[in-house]
Amino acid sequence: MDKTDIKILLVDDEPDILEIVGYNLSSEGYQIITAENGVEAVKRAKKEQPHLIILDVMMPEMDGIEACEQIRKLPNLKDTIITFLTARGEDYSQVAGFDAGADDYITKPIKPKVLISKVKALLRRFKEDNNENLKIGDLVIDREEYKISLKGEEIILPRKEFELLSLLTSKPGKVFKRDEILDKVWGNEVVVGGRTIDVHIRKLREKIGDDSFKTVKGVGYKFVD
Repeated sequence: MDKTDIKILLVDDEPDILEIVGYNLSSEGYQIITAENGVEAVKRAKKEQPHLIILDVMMPEMDGIEACEQIRKLPNLKDTIITFLTARGEDYSQVAGFDAGADDYITKPIKPKVLISKVKALLRRFKEDNNENLKIGDLVIDREEYKISLKGEEIILPRKEFELLSLLTSKPGKVFKRDEILDKVWGNEVVVGGRTIDVHIRKLREKIGDDSFKTVKGVGYKFVD
């Protein structure tokens, strides 16, 4: 899914927050929808069906906790990622947010680059067609169960190897640049180097087959169907 296809609903009763956060995310290419309170947030969510909702907690008319609860009751928004963005850092507030159905919690103020990295990581959780298996030749990838099978035999992969394989096989023949691989598989979780990719590719070659992966020197890797 291209960034320009991704909708983010930003909900906050502070105009400055809507403007600053909205500007930074729209600059990344995302479609930004805004709401100033919980009531409006639920209405916009029903209409727009966003992929990600960034929701303030303390708002007039309806707070973020109640808005989250109402949104979670809508069947067509069951896969939408919801994260709270709030200055409140008390434990009880966070617990209430998670109990309401939130996926994550971001405390403001937050630097724009950190926020963008966080948003990218959250959006990686959003899966399209996550009930369907991907079949390429003798290789079957079950993205929902994190399982793969090769010629009918199940192969257990560590999570990062699975995510790397899943990325490369999402577009067989496409050369994925090293920076793109690091961003989509490792994100901002830890600081890793290029050698980390090489090691994981080597392990996948041992398990899947050397001919399935092609190195494009100085650029990255691609999966060969």
